[in-house]
Amino acid sequence: MDAVDLTLVLGGTRSGKSAYAETILARAGGVTYVAPTQLGKDDRELLRRVQRHRERRPDTWHTHEVIDLEELVGFLYQKQRYPVLLDSFGSLVARAMEDWDEEGARAYLLSVIEAIVRSGNSHVVVSEEVGLSLHPLTKVGRDFVDLLGMCNQRIAKSAKDVVLIVAGLPLVLKGSGSFLA
Repeated sequence: MDAVDLTLVLGGTRSGKSAYAETILARAGGVTYVAPTQLGKDDRELLRRVQRHRERRPDTWHTHEVIDLEELVGFLYQKQRYPVLLDSFGSLVARAMEDWDEEGARAYLLSVIEAIVRSGNSHVVVSEEVGLSLHPLTKVGRDFVDLLGMCNQRIAKSAKDVVLIVAGLPLVLKGSGSFLA
């Protein structure tokens, strides 16, 4: 499969991956920001983190909050006026695991990846790199790592550029890195 206009930004927790992805798109003018994280009113720390992300983004960016997971696939297939930033794929995996069994979650996530690859839109996908962490002790933890690892590999295979963020520093894994300038 030929590489599409897709950049995958990987990194660990608090590595700077979201901020880095935003800098890639800073010159784009408008951006469609897809937020799959479901916010609970009781999770104050997450609400503060999301607020900091919102404050970083320009007013020209449009946020699409994913309420209905099934709606997301159709949305991603639609022609978008602006590049799409999906942050983060790990949040999407966690939500899919809540809504479906393992087989259903896998099928859903593969349909999301297919929509990203086939839509013709420009995408930057932020995802957690889970392969450098400890082996999870629980089945749900292992299932999450397995599923997100598989998704990251599929996205990376189709992407034109793949960047790993470590301590806020980019390491280009695939592509020219021309967006670094």
